[in-house]
Amino acid sequence: MFRFLGLRLARALLTLALVVTFAFVVLRLSGDPALLIMSADAPPEAIAAFRESWGLNDPLWQQYLRYFTAIFRGDLGQSMRDGRPAIELVAERIPATLALTLPALLIKIGLGIPAGVYAALHRNSFADRAVMLLAVAGFTVPSFVLGLVLVLVFAVTLGWLPSGGQESWRHAILPVITLGIGGAAVLARFTRSAMLEVLGQPYMRTALAKGVPWHVAVRRHALPNAAIPTVTIVGFMVGSLLAGAVVVESVFSWPGVGRLLVVAVANRDLAVVQCILLLVAATMVTANLVVDLLYGALDPRLRVAPKGATA
Repeated sequence: MFRFLGLRLARALLTLALVVTFAFVVLRLSGDPALLIMSADAPPEAIAAFRESWGLNDPLWQQYLRYFTAIFRGDLGQSMRDGRPAIELVAERIPATLALTLPALLIKIGLGIPAGVYAALHRNSFADRAVMLLAVAGFTVPSFVLGLVLVLVFAVTLGWLPSGGQESWRHAILPVITLGIGGAAVLARFTRSAMLEVLGQPYMRTALAKGVPWHVAVRRHALPNAAIPTVTIVGFMVGSLLAGAVVVESVFSWPGVGRLLVVAVANRDLAVVQCILLLVAATMVTANLVVDLLYGALDPRLRVAPKGATA
């Protein structure tokens, strides 16, 4: 068990290091932040002073070492726009993003998993076809298209809900629905496929042949075994809570982390972008680590690698 945890933790740390390196290099190669942040008619001396004050004149490897060592001290840099610590700017936006993504996650799980289980238990019925038709539609329609359609119908045409902003809880309804529908569709499809695969296994037929009632066999055998691939998708959704709202927050003018990321990328605010990417990567890596641990709890065989195999 300790070897299992150690390997997963080492893989998580390596992933974080690779994400930090990739983000650092790509952002430095994407353009000169001094030319974007400073005025276009700023004197060359001011631009040169800006580069010098932020260490942009140093070789790339020196900037990388300075940034990497600062992370271990808990220093994620300062915004080039207003000089505030990047972590403060991001932390201010996290509650707004969670106000959308957590209710959306509940919609995804509460709607997607039961719909997938019901469709699998009623395979080839009208209900099954209806659920899968809705799931395919929800999965294929991009979130920004769905958001714009909802705004057109419920905000512009009917006038029931506001089209954007964060003034009250009513402003969160449309973006939460937009975020929740697509994820529920994905969960419904994966849950149905997992359930159908489990229902066709020999141990299900054996249980029924021994006289185990259908609902008991489903509850004791089908659902626990179908939970493993479903947990994978749920873990990915939990890990992408912060990153998944980028498009929706832009469509609905919601002041969350996703909207901050769009603005920071446009302004080449390196510290803020790097802070958000590191936070997103840490969230996803942590979620994947939890999923790996849940795998070991759901199926103890996964804790031990076969002889001669490498994890």
